[in-house]
Amino acid sequence: MIKRALLSVYDKDGIVEFAKKLEKNGTEIISSGGTYRILKDNNVTVKKVSEVTNSKEILDGRVKTLHPKIHGGILALRDNKDHMKTLKQEGIILIDMVVCNLYPFESVIKKDNTTLEVALENIDIGGPSMIRSAAKNFKSCLVVTDKNDYNLVIEQIEANNVSIEFRKNLALKAFSQTAYYDSIISNYLRGEAFPEVLTTAAKIDKTLRYGENPHQKAASYMTNQVKTSILHSKKLQGKDLSYNNINDADAALKMILEYSEPTAIAVKHTNPCGAGSADDILTAYKKAHDADPVSIFGGIVAFNRPINEELAKELSKIFLDVIIAPEVTKEAKAILASKKNTRVLEVEMDDYKHSFEMKSILGGFLVQESDNINIDDESWEVVTGDALSEKDINDVKFAWKLIRHVKSNSIIVAKDLATLGVGCGQVNRIDAAKYALNSGADKCHGAVLASDGLLPFDDVVKEAAKYGIKTIVQPGGSIRDQDSIDAAAENGITMIFTKTRHFKH
Repeated sequence: MIKRALLSVYDKDGIVEFAKKLEKNGTEIISSGGTYRILKDNNVTVKKVSEVTNSKEILDGRVKTLHPKIHGGILALRDNKDHMKTLKQEGIILIDMVVCNLYPFESVIKKDNTTLEVALENIDIGGPSMIRSAAKNFKSCLVVTDKNDYNLVIEQIEANNVSIEFRKNLALKAFSQTAYYDSIISNYLRGEAFPEVLTTAAKIDKTLRYGENPHQKAASYMTNQVKTSILHSKKLQGKDLSYNNINDADAALKMILEYSEPTAIAVKHTNPCGAGSADDILTAYKKAHDADPVSIFGGIVAFNRPINEELAKELSKIFLDVIIAPEVTKEAKAILASKKNTRVLEVEMDDYKHSFEMKSILGGFLVQESDNINIDDESWEVVTGDALSEKDINDVKFAWKLIRHVKSNSIIVAKDLATLGVGCGQVNRIDAAKYALNSGADKCHGAVLASDGLLPFDDVVKEAAKYGIKTIVQPGGSIRDQDSIDAAAENGITMIFTKTRHFKH
């Protein structure tokens, strides 16, 4: 039986109803601060914490429950005679349940005008201490940290069936919540990029049907509350997103955020199969579609402009797994509704870049800064060939923005702000080049070829010359750079060194 419970919650949703049900079941209730006032105002019989501790709140409420008569009552082992003797000697009463949720530190620090002083005042101390004490002693003291568990707890109490397994599960949830809370604080205060101890705070978004393959279990987790995220998208239609959908859609979102002009990008297996920019979004889509009309089927298409009626008509001509846009007009929604199996997502597209990336490996993680360098900050150099026109420069920038999102080794061939061919994930760069050039075929004449890594041999240049490539953009930096430069000069190709590599593994 729960003879005595301590209730101290910041989020008071449901707490009055819960307290009244506890009271009905014979539980004495202890509380403090705002929780005490709301219970008292709603005719719940409640005792102040200060009545238990014989100590008033001090330091503007910073110290309320941090007292031996609270933590002793929570932590005492009921089957330990010495513990019980000590409680009797010290006049400490047992507390059988702690109900607590914490100051909203996470939501406070998201506000633009939050100062360090304000953030520090919203770090809960007494709450996590009580939660951890109760969770440690879960066999004797039930700990409740989630308001969604209130009804379940009452059901267990009324059925006289508060099992050890149930107590343990609530303790696990409690420790997970305090760990998450501390991680948010740690990350907020972290000054160095790579601290000695790295904490990751993540909350479950949802359990997925399966992972990359049906035999793999999977779930999605949210590490923060940024608006520009597939996990925060508004799904207008279609089935729930799968693991692969989320992974591919995230890749598409990162790509589309590179461009300010109307742009469409088609993605398959996290790589672009077609991309196009234009003065209007419909033309941009047609460019992306025509770049590879076969691979786009069943893929993901992302836009950085609203989808209107005219564009929706084009999109409905083929099957697409996911469509992403900042907005879909009412008329476009009606048209896309006929494609019931296509997932349509609205995503807020702020100018957001990830600061760091993590990749799991056996026994740990790899952590790195995200590849967010602005191409205008790269030290580009024309090492051979004619000066480029504004049109040529725009094509070079179009291809170079996209190349860093393509799995290495990668080659992109582009012309007129559209991809002609994408060679990705090859173990040999010449094979990636051959694939991209062959995809573009005759259209490659006068086009740009971009390489995410340096060209240590002249083979890619010579292959590009066969297709009439006008410009090659690559990082440069090989001890054999001159071989590629000479081959470019011999074939009338302008070559640009960016001095920046963009591998993606």
